[in-house]
Amino acid sequence: MDIILRNIDPVAMKKIDEMAKRKSISRQEFLKSIVEKIAYEKEQNEKEMRMEMIISKNILVMEEMTKTIIRLENFLVDLMEE
Repeated sequence: MDIILRNIDPVAMKKIDEMAKRKSISRQEFLKSIVEKIAYEKEQNEKEMRMEMIISKNILVMEEMTKTIIRLENFLVDLMEE
């Protein structure tokens, strides 16, 4: 699908061209990537938030497991001392 934009500020176009050149891509490729990024930004943010929640939960589970292991070790030490 094509998009045609008119009356873009020349200074803005120069900056866009410079950004594209720094990435070694064409203006068209650069603008296409920006438009697609905007289109999928909400979904990407939601995925990142879900991933952060999963990681946080995993950290909590690992902390609880560590506490349990320490308690078991202490219990075993107490048993061996008796």
